[in-house]
Amino acid sequence: MPFSYQVLERSSDSAARLGRLQTRHGTVNTPVFMPVGTQATVKTLTPDELIRAGAEIILSNTYHLYLRPGTDVIAAAGGLHQFMGWDRPILTDSGGFQVFSLGDLRKISEDGVEFRSHLDGSRHFIGPEDAVRIQMDLGADIIMAFDECAPYPAEREYVKRSKDMTSRWADRCRKAHTRTDQAMFGIIQGGMFHDLRRESAEEITAMGFPGYAVGGLSVGEPKPLMYEILDELVPHMPKDKPRYLMGVGSPDALVEGVLRGIDMFDCVLPTRIARHGTVLTRTGRFSIRDLPYARDFQPIEEGCGCYTCQRHSRAYIRHLLKAKEMLGYRLTTIHNIHCLLALMADVREAIRQDRIAQFCQQFFAEYAG
Repeated sequence: MPFSYQVLERSSDSAARLGRLQTRHGTVNTPVFMPVGTQATVKTLTPDELIRAGAEIILSNTYHLYLRPGTDVIAAAGGLHQFMGWDRPILTDSGGFQVFSLGDLRKISEDGVEFRSHLDGSRHFIGPEDAVRIQMDLGADIIMAFDECAPYPAEREYVKRSKDMTSRWADRCRKAHTRTDQAMFGIIQGGMFHDLRRESAEEITAMGFPGYAVGGLSVGEPKPLMYEILDELVPHMPKDKPRYLMGVGSPDALVEGVLRGIDMFDCVLPTRIARHGTVLTRTGRFSIRDLPYARDFQPIEEGCGCYTCQRHSRAYIRHLLKAKEMLGYRLTTIHNIHCLLALMADVREAIRQDRIAQFCQQFFAEYAG
């Protein structure tokens, strides 16, 4: 089998679990954070740097790669792995969230989504079958069914229609998917309505996908509401399939998600804020561009094993960022990616030792957000 998932350990006092994904490009240990390589690159980093940081799987984006350089180019290169020089697993999202984000540039119908490119205004159409075909051409190890991500806040009637259409689209995606060396995950929607989330879980899981994602969270709602939805939803998801919370990547949300039984996460947060000079630590985040760090010769985080913290000071990194030197962006990104991947490695070890509750208690005692 090109794809399998196994639960290895379960926490005795939470829903956290330790697992292993097997794909044709290697093994992924869960819970896992997936760095986002939107356009076939995790911004500023080489594949070797990602591996040194501990990345086992990355995410790329169907919408962006479809527009540029084009699916035909990537297919001609032998697929996304060959094109970007990454020999470990890749997950591609379906492009549904990006299309949703286009606002007035897109029109949604039962057939799919007609939209204008954010690059040049050209007209395009992607339906469920198109999203699957594009992802099959890209050749990712895990691909996602096409869905509509309802905004927050949204009226119940709209969310219900959107949820129902997402279920119909998921069935069309399932029927269109013909590659046996890929796994396709279904996406559960339903907004912030408990009953609609339960309905979506029932409809999507009945289709027998090898994994399931929670979509439509981390779209502007308060974090306590996101956790409330997860508390309601996760018990209705299969216990023997991977669970993926889309678009979540702050350290506190990762830990909260793990406690609720989530296995996979992704987010642009660590790379995006790095480019603006904000760095993550186990005690919270701070802007290294601020004046107090001009003569601060400590590493970003004491005890951190990343290249940045082993070699360079806050003062040097601040200087690079103020001078708009590319190395500054690279150093903050290396640190932020390493920070989240190291956190997940520690979370996995805590689950293995059945002490995740104690780990989380200590984490939140030190973490300031």
